[in-house]
Amino acid sequence: MYFRRSGWPVAEVPVRWSHQAGSKVRPFDYIRVLAELVMLRARAVPKGHLLVAVLFLVLSVALYSGRWAAPAHRYLPDSLQDQNQWEWFFAVTADSVRHLHNPLFTTLQGFPDGVNLMANTAMLGLSVPLAPVTWLFGPAVALNVAMTGGLAATAFAWYRLILKRLVRTRWAAATGALLAAFAPPMISHAHAHPNFVVLFMIPLIIERALRLCEGRRVTRDGVVLGLFATYQIFLGEEPLLLAVMGMVLFALAYAVVRRDVVKTVWRPLLRGLGVAAAVALPLVAFPLYWQFLGPQSYKSVLHGDNAGNSPLALLSFAERSLAGSRERAAALALNPTEQNAFYGWPLVALAFAIVVRLWRSAAVKALAFTAVAAALLSLGPKFRIPLTDVVLPGPWALLAHRPLFESVIESRVAMVCAPALGMLLALALDRLAAARVPYRLVGFAAVAAALVPIVPAPLRAVDRADVPAFVADGTWKRYVGPGESLVPVPLPDPGNAEALHWQTEAGLGFRLPGGYFNGPYGPDHVGIYGASPRWTSNLLRDIRYSGRAPEITDAWRAQARRDFAYWHAGVLVLAPQQNDGVLRATVDQLVGRAGTWTGGVWIWDLSNVQRGAEPAPRALRCLSAVHYGLHHRRSRLGL
Repeated sequence: MYFRRSGWPVAEVPVRWSHQAGSKVRPFDYIRVLAELVMLRARAVPKGHLLVAVLFLVLSVALYSGRWAAPAHRYLPDSLQDQNQWEWFFAVTADSVRHLHNPLFTTLQGFPDGVNLMANTAMLGLSVPLAPVTWLFGPAVALNVAMTGGLAATAFAWYRLILKRLVRTRWAAATGALLAAFAPPMISHAHAHPNFVVLFMIPLIIERALRLCEGRRVTRDGVVLGLFATYQIFLGEEPLLLAVMGMVLFALAYAVVRRDVVKTVWRPLLRGLGVAAAVALPLVAFPLYWQFLGPQSYKSVLHGDNAGNSPLALLSFAERSLAGSRERAAALALNPTEQNAFYGWPLVALAFAIVVRLWRSAAVKALAFTAVAAALLSLGPKFRIPLTDVVLPGPWALLAHRPLFESVIESRVAMVCAPALGMLLALALDRLAAARVPYRLVGFAAVAAALVPIVPAPLRAVDRADVPAFVADGTWKRYVGPGESLVPVPLPDPGNAEALHWQTEAGLGFRLPGGYFNGPYGPDHVGIYGASPRWTSNLLRDIRYSGRAPEITDAWRAQARRDFAYWHAGVLVLAPQQNDGVLRATVDQLVGRAGTWTGGVWIWDLSNVQRGAEPAPRALRCLSAVHYGLHHRRSRLGL
């Protein structure tokens, strides 16, 4: 077909393709032919598409330029501890692939209970195929590749969808895709949430669902949709849930304004969705079983009574936007990675004007309803009217306690507005392209006034803290025996997870109690951030933040011995940090002897205690062995 479209003369000659004895076809010719077909396909791509793709990639690289200078030695401080967590996810997945371990579970963190990786955002859809990059260059580079390339691919996917389904003008589609992929909420998550940045499958899923509505190849499109949905589950389940919410909102609105269309599309759509479900469910049944019923699974994640957006957040500017203010954004968001609204009042005003001007379009009505409904849902179960003390119930209250929705941070629903606003903008620019010059100039000026204030600045990067020599040069190996763990003081948690970076730099050679992940707590298995707290972990954490220690009594020392035994502690490690003097004095009293300065850290060697070298702690060794044996048995059953 490519040759015919290009006007080349074609002679069709039947050929028997075989590399049997006597044939000139060799086994490697298969690869050569496949490569040639790929090259022919690439040449058939319009140059305009390639230029747009390069533009998106350049913008994505510019956004992450602070890390690309030295990915392994640069850190995004506004990611809080999420960069450490995500690099650990990529590292542990690559290690599982290398050693053929179960990629859905590990005891490297949260030891001895472990971590259910399927119940966390390990993003196996990227961390597994990028395992070779992690092996060769490290998890920091792999994460950078995933986020930079994924953001560019997401923008290009939105561009193709908008160009195919909504507009005819290429630059209008590109501008709308830029807003959809680089909107302020996306830039906020670009600090350290690749599952909310790498969204290239969402436009493909939408496009395949629209093909089902056409009713031409329902079975094939249903199969493809099922495969797409399966892959997206391994990229991010929460973004898929939010995307489905957006699609449902759009479908409901479109069904109201175009009832004639509904009558013709509902049958093939439902049939295709049934085919998609029949394809996807067998593929994801076991991973989802493991996620919800496997070891260290949980029911829902606690994130506060009301994590919704303030109405002012929808009109304000994000921290990394050109017109943004760090203090203003911080007052309206949970943290720098959760600035989920912040579209700015100029863009909201422009969107309102576009909807009024293009109101006759059914697509515009449905997009407007989708954006408004998502914005209202993002306010949470209740919200306060700005500048008043009036608190009103929000529509999210209807979903807050429903399965799956109960774990969603409701302010993230506002991210659904980004592609809806991008599509409205593309429709407006496409219309402006055909308008008379004066109207076109006024329209372009209005678009520029709305978009320039939210142009993102490159993400802020700083030099990364050095890994202590005790870990970096392998000294730790002399203190951590088989079945034992290295216990940082305080234990790693969502507030300070630098120890995860130590672990990845050490080639995942030791296990860590505590950590930064989602896991169960209590008999109800409610999801929390981090490991289930213990008396000693709470004590050390409180001292780190307050600088005050209680009087260490025999009861505290006895509890510490039980906790050390539970963690199978081989060595306690205290790196220089805030309030480290009080921490060191406290650990001295808990252990019963002074720590030793080794490799840039204070250490307390517990390996002799755990191995029963002293008569008094010999019972601890027995208790530790029982705990470890039960855990090892439980892990084997889980695998």
